[in-house]
Amino acid sequence: VQLQASGGGLVQAGGSLRLSCAASGGSFSAYAVAWFRQAPEKEREFVGSLSWSGISADYAGFLKGRFTISRDNAKNTVHLQMDSLKPEDTAVYYCAARKSVYASRYAREYDYWGQGTQVTVSS
Repeated sequence: VQLQASGGGLVQAGGSLRLSCAASGGSFSAYAVAWFRQAPEKEREFVGSLSWSGISADYAGFLKGRFTISRDNAKNTVHLQMDSLKPEDTAVYYCAARKSVYASRYAREYDYWGQGTQVTVSS
């Protein structure tokens, strides 16, 4: 499976962005998915994940309900809706997938990664 992330850009604080992750090369429905992010000089961190069915979602505690992950298995896509963005959300965002029913918070447990898309939030 190949993943292609898109939708990043520059937005003012308080604004919204919707990231997309398109999968190709196989059926996406058997994969759990996740989003991670990496800010300059910081380690990659977990943002959120979604089970293969789309029923079970998990989010990093610092988000406090601002982000939502969704998926459309028929279209082989995953989305990350980001609302009430803050300057500290500035990072490169990566989508990831693992061939499992269940998602994980750990980057090492994902086998497939998108190339990343830059999100910059200005104050």
